[in-house]
Amino acid sequence: MPYHPPLVQREYFVAPPPELPLRAYGEEGLSTVQFAAVVAQQPASIALRATTSTGEELYVDLAAVAEGVVRARLSAVPAARPKVARVLELVNAGVYEHARVSVDDGVVLVDAGSVRAVATLNPWSLCYLDATGRALVSQNRGERDISTRLRNLPFGRSFVDGEPVAYHESFTSSPNEAFAGFGERSAPLNAQGQRPLMWNFDAFGADSIRAYKNIPIYLSNRGYGVLVNSGAPVEFDMAQSTHGVVEFVVPDDALEYFLVAGKPVEILDRYNRLTSRPALPPKWAFGTWISSGFARDDQQRFVARAAKIREHGIPCDVLHLDTYWQTGRHWSDMRWDEANFPTPERMFADLAEQGFRVCLWMNPYVSHESPVFAEADERGFFLRRSGGGTYVADVWHGYQPASGILDFTNPEAVAWWKGLLRGPLRAGAALYKTDFGEGVPADAVAYNGMTGTELHNAYTLLFNDAVCEVTREVHGYEFVWARSSFLGGQRHSAQWSGDVQTSWAGLGATIRGGASHGLSGVPFWSHDAGGFNGRPSDDLYVRWAQFGALSPLLRFHGTKTRELWEFSAEVEELVVRALKIRHHLAPYLYSAAVRSSRTGEPMLRALSVDDPDDPVAWNADQEYRFGRDLLVAPVNDPSGERMVYLPAGRWVDYWTRVVIEGGRYVRTRHGLETFPLFVRYGAVIPTVEPGQRIGNDPFVAITLQVWGRPEAGTTISDVNGDTVVQLRGGAVATLVATGPADISGVAVIDVDGAPAEIRFVRAG
Repeated sequence: MPYHPPLVQREYFVAPPPELPLRAYGEEGLSTVQFAAVVAQQPASIALRATTSTGEELYVDLAAVAEGVVRARLSAVPAARPKVARVLELVNAGVYEHARVSVDDGVVLVDAGSVRAVATLNPWSLCYLDATGRALVSQNRGERDISTRLRNLPFGRSFVDGEPVAYHESFTSSPNEAFAGFGERSAPLNAQGQRPLMWNFDAFGADSIRAYKNIPIYLSNRGYGVLVNSGAPVEFDMAQSTHGVVEFVVPDDALEYFLVAGKPVEILDRYNRLTSRPALPPKWAFGTWISSGFARDDQQRFVARAAKIREHGIPCDVLHLDTYWQTGRHWSDMRWDEANFPTPERMFADLAEQGFRVCLWMNPYVSHESPVFAEADERGFFLRRSGGGTYVADVWHGYQPASGILDFTNPEAVAWWKGLLRGPLRAGAALYKTDFGEGVPADAVAYNGMTGTELHNAYTLLFNDAVCEVTREVHGYEFVWARSSFLGGQRHSAQWSGDVQTSWAGLGATIRGGASHGLSGVPFWSHDAGGFNGRPSDDLYVRWAQFGALSPLLRFHGTKTRELWEFSAEVEELVVRALKIRHHLAPYLYSAAVRSSRTGEPMLRALSVDDPDDPVAWNADQEYRFGRDLLVAPVNDPSGERMVYLPAGRWVDYWTRVVIEGGRYVRTRHGLETFPLFVRYGAVIPTVEPGQRIGNDPFVAITLQVWGRPEAGTTISDVNGDTVVQLRGGAVATLVATGPADISGVAVIDVDGAPAEIRFVRAG
């Protein structure tokens, strides 16, 4: 499978993916399940002994692990586990207490409520049904072309040169089936016809099939999702090689996957229950972040930047200080460049008085030129080469000195490294930006004996776990700003899209990445507003800022300046206007964030999240719902023109107040002052007067905006709890609030069909 473009200089990766070996033409080696017999039956599971096409014995286990979730496992020995389990458990499956397991006339039924696995034993077949008996998906036993050559790999495993190399599974797919997920992918949102590889790349942007964050889960528009429990470089083939078949190949000690039934919000909730709930960032994190950029900085310039932000009236809660708080060529040893930052404690205190928190950049590699490298090397705290010696790698692609890669499987190394992290946090830094983490080479060896291939994807989880633990120890909250991630990484809030190209194509690819990541269970996501690589044109900067203002989290960062005043006065004014919209909607935004932390549903919602039965929703990847009640279509072309698809129902143009019937595309054109933004008709949106910060205190003087005739109320979540706003009918509709929110009143937006008056009362 080629991952490099043809006929051009190959890009360099310190950690390219290992490719699976090919069987020679005519070589035997395919071993697929043919029939099975019951070995043991439990209230929620059944163990089977399978015989394959080569006569070997494998073991199949089917289990109801939760409502709507069935686990399937295939292995050579019953106790086999994915290799990643040597360092951490990616999935924590339980036992569904209402499960039903039966065997009747050679047919096995495992009932997990809203999904049922049905297997026939001789000959072997397996399908998954919903509670009504409708088929969700069925195993494919192998498609052969006119030459009788097998086109896909059915349920079983394969050998090359007599050695087992991978397990595999195949499902028959429908002609109009759509798929989404796999982590933060900038490819088209509907993955039909794609071949996602679960290998975290230092991707050099978001404009290729390579991704920083891979998550082996996908959702189908047929009402199910599939989660593969493996840290290995799993390869998916989503009806590309054979258009009627989905296949995944797992080079691991066992094949273990979970079939999850439901609508997207149900699947994501069940996925979260299996892995982890998303960690809710501190409230202040939902304000604006402004970075020094990937450029040299010093204490004086950094403090002056903060003063200028306040002087210009730019809303901002967080300042980001990138690489050069540490000495150049020493990255990342957590030691201040004392010449440029002589008194960091005083700097943090001064910035705190102005209402700023500070995020510091770092990564899990230590330059061999750093003064701390020798100690870590001598104590064996870095990954090793298979032949012995520290693996000193060019993780910076020639830009910085080669570095050691911290070994997070070594408890002493983790403790040592946490000691380096504590100092800047205790001095006043609020959190770390955890950059990189994709650089574990396949041929490295870890302290616990894992190979680089086995550790590569899980490495980012160990990395961010350690940083979160130290941050919680010092500040009482778990929070990072992470580039790489993997299965279960939603416990590391937040994540950003990496080094995106500063172009219109980069903007479009970033929108796709956010939608894809949200459908993979990660709600707290951001991107470098303006793009990372280079300086954006004025119009691109404004359009990206408008997208950022209505993203889950917002940061301005790049290789060149992203300071608003470095652009024209008109651009600065337009960007501030967009930021004020974000701050105006802050109670709505934060309420959506709290809901996401509880359910796993995304804040930046691909249209399929709320309209899974709409075929257009699975392909519309340049627009999204922001929360449940706003629809955003960032302008992604310098012409200002956009074709926007509005889902079924009525929508209100945020700018003109015109009511539009959905279920169709509408043509829009916007000057730089506005962008396509629609409100669901009847929505109740909590708002406040925009200020300079979101901060950490409860919102004050909330106004409930009513966009049309409401059919329901809303829930406002804040640091002091939830406030439920219910709609009560009568001669005059009344909104009744129960809870601590400081609600000052109701504003009825002048749209067609809106009531003349809505009253507001507080219960009790």
